[in-house]
Amino acid sequence: MKDLEKKIDAVRHFNRFFTRQIGVLREGLLHSPFTLTEVRILFELAHHDRLTASDLSRELGLDPGYLSRILARFEEKGLIEKTRSETDARQRLLSLTSEGKKVFSQLDRRSREEVAEMLGSLSEGDQQRLLEAMETIERVLTRGQGFKFSEPFFLRPPESGDMGWVVHRHGVLYAREYGWNERFEALAAQIVADYMRHHDPAKERCWIAEMNGENVGCVFVMKESDAVARLRLLLVEPQARGLGLGNRLVEECIRFSRRCGYKKLVLWTNNVLKAARHIYRKNGFKLVKEEKHSQFGQDLVGETWELSL
Repeated sequence: MKDLEKKIDAVRHFNRFFTRQIGVLREGLLHSPFTLTEVRILFELAHHDRLTASDLSRELGLDPGYLSRILARFEEKGLIEKTRSETDARQRLLSLTSEGKKVFSQLDRRSREEVAEMLGSLSEGDQQRLLEAMETIERVLTRGQGFKFSEPFFLRPPESGDMGWVVHRHGVLYAREYGWNERFEALAAQIVADYMRHHDPAKERCWIAEMNGENVGCVFVMKESDAVARLRLLLVEPQARGLGLGNRLVEECIRFSRRCGYKKLVLWTNNVLKAARHIYRKNGFKLVKEEKHSQFGQDLVGETWELSL
């Protein structure tokens, strides 16, 4: 069992290293306004004819609702067009417009330039070893007959209405599960309002977790200073608990904070939130301060946790 855990940790370590190396976790892939998912969709449309939204959903493993919203934004920007299938009038075939082809061409060129720059920093021997290692990974996983990392949820940026949902669900769940009063909902509303009014896209982020077309979780990273970020409003709906979602949200906060150059990630929680505290401890946070309070209508111990990045 311990041997398996070490192997799992090694694979996850490589994933983190490689995604940082090729830059897929940067805001704005390839110095563009597009996310990794959006660039993958553009790539598929540029290289395949007569694709439908269902084809894309299956090929990329994307939630149909999430994909539909991305395609709608692409259509609004004039990047794609839909035409009726000649063989099945119910189907709409997707293709890039001339503007879409122009945008993809720029992204493709930048991608090739970045890879060329990475390879150029290596000796010929190291380049060959790298390519052989990549081929080995692909061959081994392909032999595994469909090895596929999939989770029942996916994370996305916030959309219209999501911030209201964040406040509402914090108020409902904490009142139902812990008996906290309306002052906690007011605090959640204030945090969300501050984020929306003063959001710094380069240094702050919100993730919404979605599953089966419903919001099931959220978390925020907000700037406290040039060196310190704060994790806020971690929430996982009851139906999504036990799936690793809370841990995944916290991991995203840590990765983002490191990429932004923060030196420390801090958070404030309460002693009764045992599941959240377990996640924080698991990810290396240290409890640095405790203080009794009753500001939410219950006798609680507020806790400050810190993670050195």
